[in-house]
Amino acid sequence: MTDYGEEQRNELEALESIYPDSFTVLSESPHSFTITVTSEAGENDETVQTTLKFTYSEKYPDEAPLYEIFSQENLEDNDVSDILKLLALQAEENLGVVMIFTLVTAVQEKLNEIVDQIKTRREEEKKQKEKEAEEAEKQLFHGTPVTIENFLSWKAKFDAELLEIKKKRMKEEEQAGKNKLSGMSPPPPFLFSSKFPVGQGKQLFETDHNLDTSDIQFLEDDKGINGQRHEDARTARIDRQNCEDQQAEQRENQQQQQQRRSSREAGNNVEVDESLFQEMDDLELEDDEDDPDYNPADPESDLTD
Repeated sequence: MTDYGEEQRNELEALESIYPDSFTVLSESPHSFTITVTSEAGENDETVQTTLKFTYSEKYPDEAPLYEIFSQENLEDNDVSDILKLLALQAEENLGVVMIFTLVTAVQEKLNEIVDQIKTRREEEKKQKEKEAEEAEKQLFHGTPVTIENFLSWKAKFDAELLEIKKKRMKEEEQAGKNKLSGMSPPPPFLFSSKFPVGQGKQLFETDHNLDTSDIQFLEDDKGINGQRHEDARTARIDRQNCEDQQAEQRENQQQQQQRRSSREAGNNVEVDESLFQEMDDLELEDDEDDPDYNPADPESDLTD
């Protein structure tokens, strides 16, 4: 006859020596205890862990013990389900012999597989993200294929935006023109006076020399668009007079240079009548030496003839 109590006590002693840091007794009647199982370290020292709770049945090991997952870390719901199925399978295969060590070892291997699956899954996710990023980059370079329909749609949108920009610009220019006109000083009153004769601007300046300084006077009296007085009106009048003197001097120098140039050209262009000159052989000249009465010492000898 099998002594179930003796077999259970012997197994408990063995389990306590095998798992000294993870074995915990919960009760003695019936015998209930927990064993914490941790996987090997995976990527970045990441692990998964579960705590299994076992309770002996009255006829254990001829009957399967009661088991459950007491707690877990980093396990998905499907992982928990897979572990429970694994415990049921191992318990059925090991009926008749003590089996807690076998069940814990099977769970240990399952946790290691889960860590490897997590690593593989993360590597696949990383590759998938890299592939998606590469596809997105290719899409940027290739762009959208141009068709007649999408080109016409784009052109209509572009023309509408361009027209809106032009309207906005024209409105801004119109507003700027109004602001400029509103800030200008009124024209000098002499332009509307009836004492000035009607005529062209040149004729008005030729008939009335007061107009030469009217602009300067206007600058002296006017505060300007910004409301500041033109204190440099006197300087402007002096600069204008100096400029006129310089222009007059330049005109005088130009006239003198023109006169000298004309005189030189007149001297170089004197016409000579060549018909006034004849060959010496054609002239009938008498040789004084042929005259027998010619005396070179007596000037009057030639006159007697």
